[in-house]
Order: sequence, then structure tokens, then C-alpha cells
Amino acid sequence: MANEEVILLDFWPSMYGMRVRVALAEKCVNFEYKEQNMIEKSPILLEMNPIYKKIPVLIHNGKPICESLNVVQYIDEVWKNKVIFLPSDPYEKYQAMFWADYVEKVTKFVFDTGRKLWMEKGGEKQTRKGNYIDTLRMLEGIIGDKLYFGGEKFGYLDICLIGICSWFYTYEKFGEFSTEVETPKIIAWMKRCMKRESVYKNVVEPLKVYDFALQLRKHYGIE
Repeated sequence: MANEEVILLDFWPSMYGMRVRVALAEKCVNFEYKEQNMIEKSPILLEMNPIYKKIPVLIHNGKPICESLNVVQYIDEVWKNKVIFLPSDPYEKYQAMFWADYVEKVTKFVFDTGRKLWMEKGGEKQTRKGNYIDTLRMLEGIIGDKLYFGGEKFGYLDICLIGICSWFYTYEKFGEFSTEVETPKIIAWMKRCMKRESVYKNVVEPLKVYDFALQLRKHYGIE
């Protein structure tokens, strides 16, 4: 599209933001990236997402699209000149969106339980670790023997999930376990995805995320 303005309000370690960045890269969309401070939220973020005040927010020709799943679907519908994320068949599209909704709930649980592993201290680590690993095993059950979550090709569900991979190392370090040992199919899927330019250029390097987690722990006096 000629003369269009595309802006992404995001925060670099966000697994939700990463899915949007991957989607934009898959479609070869040029955009302006505006890093956000999630403590002192910017006027543009408050203006464009006044309800939730959260990232990521895609601004397309002055109009905001909020919530990362909505953003990915919007990107797929607007920029049709490249790969297609969602099937054109209505039933297959419904199935993909059904699983995306389920995967979104699982991702939130992974985020919440994983955050407790690295942001808290105390005697409940084993329980938290067990809950986290059980959740990843649920994802293993979905992918089964397929190459990707949607089948034989990288697609919508993979884009929705790929951001969690940048946090695996952090969860492992604080939880004292190996994701590859506990859920080898998830790591095999991750390695396949990471061969894509759109993924390895937009999913944040795990050691950088780990350093961010260490800084946050220090900031909140968790040692």
C-alpha cells in the first residue's frame, strides 16, 4: 500500500509484541517501531489504548489495533500480497481461531507461572515448576507429530506461540530444569521456527531476556 503509515508501540521483551513483529516481517511490512516504557506510559500509548493501556498496539494510518491476536489477524487481512496466516476455508479458519484462543490461554498461563519462577523466591518453586512444565506438555500434545502447530507449514498458531521461546532460558535458570529434556517436541518445533528469517530477527535472544530478568529482580530487591 502506497503512502501508508504503520507504527508499532511495543516493549522489546514482550512475548506478545514478538508475535506482532514476526507477523509484520512475514508480510514484509515496513513500520516505525516506538519502544515503550511500561512504568511511565507514554501519551501515545494512553491515547491509542486507553482501556487496557498495554502493548503491543499497531497504528495503521492513524487507527489503533490493540491486543496481539487481533493485531496478527489484522495484518493477515490487510497485507495479502505475501504469505497467508489463516486458511481461506471458513471451517478451517474457525478451527485455527479456536486453537488460537486456546493457545492464548495456555500462553498466559505459561507467562504467569514462568514469571513466578523468576520474580519470586520461596518454597513453592517445585510446585510452580511442575505447573509450568505441565503446561508445556499440553502444548506438546497439540503439536503431536506435526512439524508446526497448524500442520506442515509455519502459520498463525506458530506466530502466536513463538514469543515464549525467548523466555525459555530464563525459566530454566530459575526453575532449575531443562525444557529440552521435559518437552523435546517443543524445542524441536522452536528450532524449526528459528530457521525462518522473520523469527530469528524478531524473537529476542534468550540471554538478553535473562539479563533483563536479573535487572528486574535486583530492582525489586529479589536476590
